[in-house]
Amino acid sequence: MSQSPVRIAVLGASGRMGRAVIQAVAASSRARLGAALEREGCPEAGQDAGQLAGLAANGVKVLTQPAQAAADFDVLIDFTRPEATVALLPFCVEHGKAVVIGTTGFSEAQQAAVEEAARRIPILKAGNFSIGVNLCLKLLEDAARVLAEDFDIEVVEAHHRHKVDAPSGTALMMGEAAARGAGRDLKECAVYERYGHTGARERRIIGFSTVRGGDVVGDHTVMFLGEGERVEITHKASSRTIFAKGAVHAASWLANRPAGLYSMRDALGG
Repeated sequence: MSQSPVRIAVLGASGRMGRAVIQAVAASSRARLGAALEREGCPEAGQDAGQLAGLAANGVKVLTQPAQAAADFDVLIDFTRPEATVALLPFCVEHGKAVVIGTTGFSEAQQAAVEEAARRIPILKAGNFSIGVNLCLKLLEDAARVLAEDFDIEVVEAHHRHKVDAPSGTALMMGEAAARGAGRDLKECAVYERYGHTGARERRIIGFSTVRGGDVVGDHTVMFLGEGERVEITHKASSRTIFAKGAVHAASWLANRPAGLYSMRDALGG
């Protein structure tokens, strides 16, 4: 028996990722657009979501009040900002809506709010929805398990000038994967800033470097630097389409799951 397409709401519908997700939903046989949501006062409010994303009109209007779309979707996809995500969680809990979160830069308190909501509804939260990136995470863990004792680990990431958080969620995921493989706690060994006289590098640290500029979609490299050799694992994204497609896949997988906090690895069966 064929399964009915999952009805998806896109939060931040007028943004770069919001439009990409609308396009990905339109291209998927497993999902359809149920609602397009934006902030109060958004100039795109009332516009047709399909046309907003450069597609044919689909009859879904951009709304600023989630309550107006409460009956129109099953899963919310969110690539906005942590404060917008957290603000909408009570509505999703009240109405039993599953949530896919691609937003990054959460504070500890905001992350705690996500975890609390996941006791009531299914939530899938990931710093990156690319299948290639999630493969890299597995490779990084394996590489660190073998190399960490004799190699220094550094994470370098680059994104477009409009990205507001650093390091990127993907960079942090990669650092966490390397830390797991090395048997370390990233909270205790991460170094995010270097300036002036820093002294000799300690072997156990995992360093992060951030580049911002232009229209870079997302480049990430983890370097294992040893004596006489260097191993690099790199992922470069040239289009937001890969993240949007991954989020739609995650939403289709998440629908009808029990309450809990899931990862992209869960959705990929890893």
